[in-house]
Amino acid sequence: MNFQTSLNPRQEAYKFEHPVLPINPQIKKKIDQLIESGQLTCHYQPIIASESYSIYAFEALCRLAAPNPFGTIDELFTQAMMHKYSLELDMKCRENAICIASEQNIQRLNALLFINICPSSLLHPDHNTGSTEYFAQKCNFEKNNIVLEITEQEAVSNYKLFEKAIHHYRDRGFKIAIDDFGSGYGGLKMLSIIEPDYVKIDRHFFKDREKSHINYNLIDAISTACHRIGIDVIAEGIETEEDYLVCRELGINLMQGYYFAKPAAEIIETVKTSHLPQEGIYVSSTSCFDEVVCIGDIAAYIPPISVDDRVLEILNRFNSDPDLLCIPVTRGNHLCGIVNRQRFMEKHMVGRHGHGLNLNYYKKVGDILEPNFLHVPRYISIEDVSKKINLRQKMTKYDDICVTASGRYVGTVQVSEILNAITANNLMLAKNANPLTGLPGNEFIQREISRMVSQLIHFDVCYVDIDNFKPYNDCHGFAQGDRVIKLVGNILEKAIAIENPDRIAFAGHIGGDDFILITRPKQSISVCKEVIRQFHTLRAELHTEEELSSGTYESCDRNGNINRFSLLSLSIGIVSTELHKVCSFAEISSIATDLKKRAKSVNGSVIVRDRRKIEWQEP
Repeated sequence: MNFQTSLNPRQEAYKFEHPVLPINPQIKKKIDQLIESGQLTCHYQPIIASESYSIYAFEALCRLAAPNPFGTIDELFTQAMMHKYSLELDMKCRENAICIASEQNIQRLNALLFINICPSSLLHPDHNTGSTEYFAQKCNFEKNNIVLEITEQEAVSNYKLFEKAIHHYRDRGFKIAIDDFGSGYGGLKMLSIIEPDYVKIDRHFFKDREKSHINYNLIDAISTACHRIGIDVIAEGIETEEDYLVCRELGINLMQGYYFAKPAAEIIETVKTSHLPQEGIYVSSTSCFDEVVCIGDIAAYIPPISVDDRVLEILNRFNSDPDLLCIPVTRGNHLCGIVNRQRFMEKHMVGRHGHGLNLNYYKKVGDILEPNFLHVPRYISIEDVSKKINLRQKMTKYDDICVTASGRYVGTVQVSEILNAITANNLMLAKNANPLTGLPGNEFIQREISRMVSQLIHFDVCYVDIDNFKPYNDCHGFAQGDRVIKLVGNILEKAIAIENPDRIAFAGHIGGDDFILITRPKQSISVCKEVIRQFHTLRAELHTEEELSSGTYESCDRNGNINRFSLLSLSIGIVSTELHKVCSFAEISSIATDLKKRAKSVNGSVIVRDRRKIEWQEP
């Protein structure tokens, strides 16, 4: 098949994406000389499968055997595109990638070969789609071991024609990958159209350390979506142990980068893996509590069954384990369904007329699995899972829940365990509410913060402290002191409701005159300003006219000496997970203590969100 039969659409698409530019004959001559003189060659960088600590594939990278007249490889391709020479350059690179790899006998390693292809080449009116297949046949290279990487950085206007070209290659036996995912124009649209076998996450998400927590969430979202629909994810640009550990924690098995090996002219057979951490990475930050917080804390690993196994294997599993209610079903690493014991026995073993076993004896698991099942990420709260269970159909309401990590199966949880956990949690939390303000107490606060850390949610923790409260309490009495505490609690609840009606936002009472607010990062300053505004409005009810007039009141200090103190005010220290990458409640408490000291060192009400500056202070 040759797409030159669709010449007009190709010409229109190519003309749209590559408008006529002034041609420099000298530049075009240089590119032609590079192609014709054999100065173009290939280096190969391994892609590592971290679970088996072995080489999974190699990416072929264009290199020059002589000085590069354009400085960099990227500039070479840029100039080739500008001078309408990208097709010739691209095809030569494909040929080199396959032929040089074959000469070095890459086949002996049973590794895949990744080759970069520009979308503009696929849409070029002179593109002959049989060339890549010809190179593979000439070098005795299996087509199903070749992965064509389509870069996402280049714009594509004619998606219909582009999709046609991609499907042609897939139908001919080649695998498809999207390169530099997240850095270009196509995004999710290209992912939907290509339906690739692999997605390579752009190295930008690992290099920008200032946004490491934001990038962590984005990597998790991309890998989760891909794993759920059966696409393997490759992380590019892995240069440090921290990068490696992030990938392991997110369930990304395939990695590429200088941490393992640099591109080299000779294909290597092994990489040094002794320096790689061998232990499991993920430890739930909520597992230290007596109550169950996240569904992953109670998930039990039930070995899945493959879609390619025979139905008889299911019967043997159920017979060998009478307590087994459901069996998860996978295709490779992709979770694709479950088998429920009762429905399996009734429908496929007994059947309507008692011949179910005979009728299904030679069938495979994929023929009888139930694709409609509940699967949730490991960090979701058990309360949220309970809501999802109530939305299920009556027939499947009590099926086991499958738990995933970045889209990969990690275990199952029975509905009865979730109900028991929720009941136990409710009893524990009822005991934990502060009796004076009715606000959630210390255990609830720690639990919720740990849950959000586990769920990778961005939030701000606002520690609110009443300045000079102890001398005020000594001077005005405990009843008036309790009134101040209740008043601050009410103000916090109202401010949250008005300024931040978000499901993650809440106010808590740590104890004494210490309170806490949880908000979204963009809203914490406005919420805290509203708290201080309301507190100052009501401050006249808490002090005498004489105290208000002088701006001070008289009481005993910590040494028992009479001293004068400023009017009640609020010091607020804000710990933001946008500014600080935190992994536990203990880390947040440590940072908050420092910020609160900074706030209390300034007279009057003050808000501090960063050690280096004060966000707001009382005029």
